[in-house]
Amino acid sequence: MTPQDYAQQKAAASGSSFYYAFLFLPPPKRAAITAFYAFCREVDDVVDEVHDLGVAQTKLGWWRQEVGQAFEGRSSHPALQALMPHTDTYGIEARHLLAVIDGCQMDLDQNRYLDFANLQRYCHLVAGVVGEVAARIFGQTQAQTTAFAHQLGLAFQLTNIVRDVGEDAARGRIYLPVNELQRFDVKAHELIKRGAAPGMDTADFHQRFLALMRFQCERALNTYDEALALLPEADRRAQKPGLMMASIYRTLLQEIAADPLPVLTQRVSLTPLRKFWLAWKVQALGRL
Repeated sequence: MTPQDYAQQKAAASGSSFYYAFLFLPPPKRAAITAFYAFCREVDDVVDEVHDLGVAQTKLGWWRQEVGQAFEGRSSHPALQALMPHTDTYGIEARHLLAVIDGCQMDLDQNRYLDFANLQRYCHLVAGVVGEVAARIFGQTQAQTTAFAHQLGLAFQLTNIVRDVGEDAARGRIYLPVNELQRFDVKAHELIKRGAAPGMDTADFHQRFLALMRFQCERALNTYDEALALLPEADRRAQKPGLMMASIYRTLLQEIAADPLPVLTQRVSLTPLRKFWLAWKVQALGRL
């Protein structure tokens, strides 16, 4: 298997909405973004799939060394071997890859965020920097497009947090800021147990949880609007893949906002056909 085949399989196996946007790119850009996404998945899997903290720390340390070696021409992992031929073309630097690793390190170091400002730092590393690299690959000519990419990355990550509330809580991670849980009187143990404690009023919990989630959804939806307002017209055509992803993710978020309760107990998603349709509409019409 070639490094390119490996990256392709890694990206496709994830089932991510991002993959549908990649399909519309010309081959060189598709190869670059697929390899970059495969790297991100590899690093993220360390946090999600390695349950021993010490082993996970060691693995992230190995990835840091691997990134350094890759930019010295000595990469050994197929995901980086697939990515390195594209780094000069698209201005991808070691700092971008190391920032992604730093974001995953935060997942190992903490499982709570006191306020939204702290959460934004995490989102910057795991999503904003990813958006910056993606924008370069898609075709950026305006400096302002970097701000668009970072804001759109924040919107994507806020959507992920809303979608995965129950799943993350089951792993002991709660990304919703502590001060916002307090504001809506939702307890961490209620999220971890995915419902009201035994003997407590279930209807009351649902009411509090729905108020919290509607607040989260509204902020995330506003973040999409803020991101789209930052996109320079000169880069709109080149940034279509980002707009495709925005269409898919924002549609998912709108569905969750209409009925937030299921995210506590199940993973809410769009069908592959619907994702492809939303991506195709942006490709064909040039707008969300």
